[in-house]
Amino acid sequence: MSDVLKNLSDELAATVEAASPGIVRVEARRRLPASGIVWSADGVVVTAHHVVQRDSDIRLGLPDGSTTPATLVGRDPTTDLAVLRAERTDLTPAALALQSLDQLKVGHLVLALGRPGSSVQATLGVVSAMSPNWRTPGGAQLDFYVQTDVVMFPGFSGGPLVNASREIVGLNTSALLRGVSLTVPVTTIQRVVEMLLAHGQIKRGYLGVSTQPVRLPAAISQQLNQETGLLLVSVEPDSPAEKGGLVLGDTIVAIDNDPVRQHDDLLASLGSDKIGQAVAAKILRGGQVQTLTVVVGER
Repeated sequence: MSDVLKNLSDELAATVEAASPGIVRVEARRRLPASGIVWSADGVVVTAHHVVQRDSDIRLGLPDGSTTPATLVGRDPTTDLAVLRAERTDLTPAALALQSLDQLKVGHLVLALGRPGSSVQATLGVVSAMSPNWRTPGGAQLDFYVQTDVVMFPGFSGGPLVNASREIVGLNTSALLRGVSLTVPVTTIQRVVEMLLAHGQIKRGYLGVSTQPVRLPAAISQQLNQETGLLLVSVEPDSPAEKGGLVLGDTIVAIDNDPVRQHDDLLASLGSDKIGQAVAAKILRGGQVQTLTVVVGER
């Protein structure tokens, strides 16, 4: 038994050592620094959006003990991701599990790593929940929902989750769901990084409406099996909503058969994949349920 524990302990330490060169310290807020993942050798670093509290005067602490200035390329609050570019082109990229993420299972041992100080810190846990295709509260699509029981020490946000194959499976954040340690998978990070590097921002779908939640009439509520919808309190002129026939006083109850009960549901239905696409907007108008076709615009 002692040999088994020693071998496991040695493997964990070796995993931390192997991942260390790809983890940096991010100094972008007034108090405790956070962590970041080296995405590419030319200086691209990914961290958590919520730890980047200023747009300038950002510095990165590198594994060799030196520091370097960095600029903010762009950020996406809905996935809690931010992309920085260091003024160095000799960084060591992290080993990313882009091809083996689907092999991660509930119960697998994982390490959460961070560099809020000069050296890498680690905490051990297991994958406690996992499912594909999850919408964040801000409406972004994650390829996987990955929840762990790791303890998110101060400054660990923006650091990586590492599997037993010494691959980084995602970026840890404590900001997407209150009280829950979530990991944004590398496949989602790759998509966000590519968009931010190309455009500096994330494309979002747009209807051009202002809404407020309202309780549906009892008969409609029973028919749709939902209690609330979104009342349109304004419709912008020449907007996708107006062009699609939506008018003031309509109540949206579904988009493409996905129920719309709160404003977050509407945001979730307007991801970048829906831009330019025709969606079926189910509405309540004059006590009757109708379906209109609306082409989603770009915000």
